[in-house]
Amino acid sequence: MSANSNENARNLALDVLIRIEKDDSYSNLAIDGALKEAPSLSNADKAFFTALVYGTVERKITLDYNLGLYLKEPLKKLNPVVLCALRLGAYQILFMEKIPDTAAINETVNLVKRRAGYASGLTNAVLRKVSVNGLRLPDADDESYLSVKYSFPEWLVKMWINAYGEDDAVGIMEHSLGPQKTYIRMNTLEIDLNENGLSLSPCAEYSFSGALEDSADYNAGMFHVQDKSSQMCCEALGVRPGETVFDMCAAPGGKSFTIAEMMDNKGVIKAFDLHEHRVELIKEGASRLGIDIIEARVSDAEKYDESLELADRILCDVPCSGLGIVGRKPEIRYKTATKIDYLPSLQYNILVNSSKYLRAGGTLGYSTCALNPKENEEVVSKFLDEHRDFELKTIKTVLPHVYDCDGFFYAVLKKGDRN
Repeated sequence: MSANSNENARNLALDVLIRIEKDDSYSNLAIDGALKEAPSLSNADKAFFTALVYGTVERKITLDYNLGLYLKEPLKKLNPVVLCALRLGAYQILFMEKIPDTAAINETVNLVKRRAGYASGLTNAVLRKVSVNGLRLPDADDESYLSVKYSFPEWLVKMWINAYGEDDAVGIMEHSLGPQKTYIRMNTLEIDLNENGLSLSPCAEYSFSGALEDSADYNAGMFHVQDKSSQMCCEALGVRPGETVFDMCAAPGGKSFTIAEMMDNKGVIKAFDLHEHRVELIKEGASRLGIDIIEARVSDAEKYDESLELADRILCDVPCSGLGIVGRKPEIRYKTATKIDYLPSLQYNILVNSSKYLRAGGTLGYSTCALNPKENEEVVSKFLDEHRDFELKTIKTVLPHVYDCDGFFYAVLKKGDRN
């Protein structure tokens, strides 16, 4: 990679980091948008740029702690351009071993000179101190130690320790750092997994260097991307060919597709979402996979629709905090506790409304990609307390470091045989 391409990647990374800082944007969407606007970047440049953005966002608390040791004023008072540039430079120094410290410092100073020249001296001085002193952390017995080491807010560290114990809390945080595995669900309507006497799992790890849309197998409908944890949830629902299944919060459709394949494309799946453009994603995905039993439509999962018939099985994969997928969307970890306080009420309302569509003896699934008891066990417990005609059949928290996938929660409830 040439020096000039390094410069271009860093410049683009700074643009995206500033956008994320100012607009509270999702890093993956900001990265995708920036890459579309920079088609001339080589694959190596794209990889370097992506690593810079994800890594800097992922390690923000750690970086801010180290930068703060050498600044006279609080970081929040810095110009966002300067703050993001300092983080970008410090990330390369502390966490990218293949980048020489001198290159990281000089290139960051040059970026600041072009955008906020008055702060170039400050940038140079602070980054040189970071380089000389290396990674600094609070004392191990300090209550902020785990927060700074793994770059998670203290409230979230405490919540995970209380919920899962310190060993698993550390495991969750460690697993979130660095690249995450991509899993696919092979389309069993098109692929015989038992061919030649073999019995293969439809869930597989996947690696593809280019855009997914450039994969011939993807375009031919041979698979869809879906994390292992989501596939475990679909398995637990226990669908059978010929049944009627509702997927209440379905977009972009991954669970509906997996359920359809488990049903051998026989029966009916009604896949709902609140927004028309997301419903179109379900339709497009089903068409690509050759699935024709999915009826996708706009619907509000909190509001009862008298026109709908009863279903044999219902999946409520409700909107959630996303605290199980911080490895894929690192900015999620920086949400404040108050920003997600409204979710359990919304989730409970969706679960209650969805249960009204279930026939006697039917199965109700509840799931989130959150690692948060308030969104998970407490919602299910409240529902069971207030709906005595349901019983709990399965409940599982998928810890990411144990299963090497996203963090996930699901519960399967059975309705009594009488309406």
